[in-house]
Parts: sequence; C-alpha cells; structure tokens
Amino acid sequence: MSNPKKPLILVSNDDGIYSNGIKALTEVAAEFGDVIIVAPDRQQSAVGHAITIETPLRAQKIKISDEFQGFAINGTPADCVKLAHDQLLDIKPDLVLSGINHGSNAGINILYSGTVSAATEGTVLGYSSIAVSCTDYDNEADLTGCQDAARRVITLVLDKGLPKGVTMNVNAPSGPIKGIKWARMADSRYVEEYEGRKDPFNRPYYWLTGKFELLDDGNDSDIHILNEGYAAVTPIQYDLTDYDLLRKLGEEDF
Repeated sequence: MSNPKKPLILVSNDDGIYSNGIKALTEVAAEFGDVIIVAPDRQQSAVGHAITIETPLRAQKIKISDEFQGFAINGTPADCVKLAHDQLLDIKPDLVLSGINHGSNAGINILYSGTVSAATEGTVLGYSSIAVSCTDYDNEADLTGCQDAARRVITLVLDKGLPKGVTMNVNAPSGPIKGIKWARMADSRYVEEYEGRKDPFNRPYYWLTGKFELLDDGNDSDIHILNEGYAAVTPIQYDLTDYDLLRKLGEEDF
C-alpha cells in the first residue's frame, strides 16, 4: 500500500528568516511534511497586516541549513505569504505556520503582530493557518514548550481542519509548559507614551515607550493562562463585525 502524500507546509514569521524562532518552528513542521520557508529578510515586528504596494518585492532563494531552503523577502510577513501563494510555490501548501515569535502575541498584541498577520493572511487565502509565539523576548529563549504546543495544535489542525475564516493563535512561556488550554483574547491595551528628543541638528523626534495594561481579571483569558505556566490557544477571526450589535441596530431605523 502506497504512503499518503506528505503535506506541504509554508513557514513564515516577522522576526526575519534567520531568527532562532523560525528555525525551531521549521524543525517541528518537518515532522509533519515537506517544508518551504518564505519570510522577511529582516526584523518586521509590529507591522500588523501591512502589505507593500509602492516598492517592488524581491525574493532571494537561500539555503537555511542542509535540510531546509526558502526565500528571503524584502517585505512584510503578509507580503511573504501572498507572494508564496501567487508566485513562489508550484504546489499550494496544506498548512501555513508563522513563528515562533520572540515575544507574546496574546491580548491586544494580536492586533499589532506581524506573526499573527502572516497566519491570518494564510487564512484569507484559504489555508489552515497557525501562529506561534513565546512570551520571552530573548532571542536565545528556550522554545521547547512552544514547540510542544505547536506540535499538538498542528496535529489537531491537520486532522480536523479549521472553519472558514479562523486562525489558531498559540502562545506559550519559555521552557517546559504545564499543558495547553483553550483561551479567549484578554482585554488589554498599551498606554502610549512618546519621549520627545532632539537630534544633533536640534530637530525634534519622538521615541515610543509606554506600558502594557491588562484590563481583564478572568481566569479564561490567554494572558492569565500564560501566567499560570500553560500554553494558550485562541481561535481568532479576521471578520471584525460585531454581529450582536448589528442585529440590534437592524431593528432600528435611521
């Protein structure tokens, strides 16, 4: 009896194609199928779902290791997935993975994250997609817990698929994890503070600082679950419509 065809897995991120996180995620992906990497050629954190429209995109084919090859793109994470889909891949992927990001993408970070947006772009294009992030910003962080969480979520998604429009957002602490729990997105925000400075020509410029603020004490939120030492898995969707309010408004006349 012949073996079933291996899945083709597209891996991207926002920390850049040479980050330790993308290497760690690629190792896990290779356990499930053939892997192609298409990722930014430099750091692209917090670019959200931006796409490049006025600068030509270039794809440099590179060898990541003896086992893996890919393309370094001079664009955003969303650019990478769009370009892979339309131009770079002869065979369409069965799964899109993004990460492992160095830094949490729980709570409001989902909105700003290039890592999550690469996965969401995969969802927009019709692929089952997963974003994976570590709460530790250190490039040398222990990603074994994230790898374990990714492995279990990949197994689930390849087996059962995902509903149309849904992306899996996975976050985990560094090091070993206690387990994995389903979670909702925590209510949170950044309190912005811009520090004003002057350059050597006495021209003003501003440097973003500020702090993260958690507005949520629920024990089912992604941030609470992460703080307890578990990986948090949140199904997210790009349809931003408030359907409950829309129904109520539909009962009223303008």
